[in-house]
Amino acid sequence: MTGGRAGQQVDDLCRACKAVRRHTVMATDTEGEIVRVVCDFCRSEHNFRSGGGVRSVPPPSNAAAPRLAEPERSAPDMSADESSDVAAVLRRVLREEMGLTPVAPAARYRGGQLILRPGNGSADKAVPIETFFHKIVMLRNRLRTLEQQVNVSGLPEDEKVKLQGYVTACYGTLTTFNVLFAETDDHFRGAGGD
Repeated sequence: MTGGRAGQQVDDLCRACKAVRRHTVMATDTEGEIVRVVCDFCRSEHNFRSGGGVRSVPPPSNAAAPRLAEPERSAPDMSADESSDVAAVLRRVLREEMGLTPVAPAARYRGGQLILRPGNGSADKAVPIETFFHKIVMLRNRLRTLEQQVNVSGLPEDEKVKLQGYVTACYGTLTTFNVLFAETDDHFRGAGGD
């Protein structure tokens, strides 16, 4: 890892963009090592990976003067023949429209572990909470996609209502995991949650 401070800009591999982009440091540990960053391009938050030839962006020469320009992009400006930028923007728009926006775990669970302890005395299984949380978010996103597919399908209305009831019941069953989400807007909601 590399040292830094909150608000500093660094280059890192963005999980959402799948490219090295300029990021803003959100959090550092007690030794000043960068822990969490936000992508200046797509605004997704993720753990710092030291990816892609990381280099710190030096602060402006006059620290008292406010920066009026937008943060500089790590990729060149988009042109008609650069499909990677167009693809990245398209992926971002599709993620937002499908409800696949980045979701953060609650602060108290970050860095934690989920311990599965069998009743027969065999060895415990420890799973990082971030891994478990990611699986829960993927399940939620797939349920949302299923719900959208049911809504636009050519099924008769009574069949749509029946299938939507199953999806809503799944959401209700998953409300146990709402404690893992940092934002209440990201929570699962069953039939009683609307």
